[in-house]
Amino acid sequence: MTGTLALVAHDGMKDQMVAWATKNADQLRGLTLFGTGTTGGRLIDEVGLDIVRLKSGPKGGDAQLGAMIAENRLDSLVFFIDPLSALPHDVDVKSLLRLAILYDTRLAVNESSADAVLLSLLGDNA
Repeated sequence: MTGTLALVAHDGMKDQMVAWATKNADQLRGLTLFGTGTTGGRLIDEVGLDIVRLKSGPKGGDAQLGAMIAENRLDSLVFFIDPLSALPHDVDVKSLLRLAILYDTRLAVNESSADAVLLSLLGDNA
């Protein structure tokens, strides 16, 4: 079984997610990838990754990922959160992060931690 990884980014962080995924594309291709809405679409179109696209985060994508975590169907979550923007769906984001913490899911919120999560996930699948 391959590792499962969700890739999510707020609007102000989508370019950074695309750049990170481009840099790590070869390693990401060995995993089962999930992405929310526009982030998933951009990773498919711009990086050429095979992503299972979920709903947009505010329209249920965050909840879909939370359910996957609670059902032990997601190994890791990379969520590039924009720390300088107010988010109308902040409750959904907090719920997703709370579930990741509760179920001890690997969680990254910036490039440095995403690199560490990817390395750890790949080590599990070596």
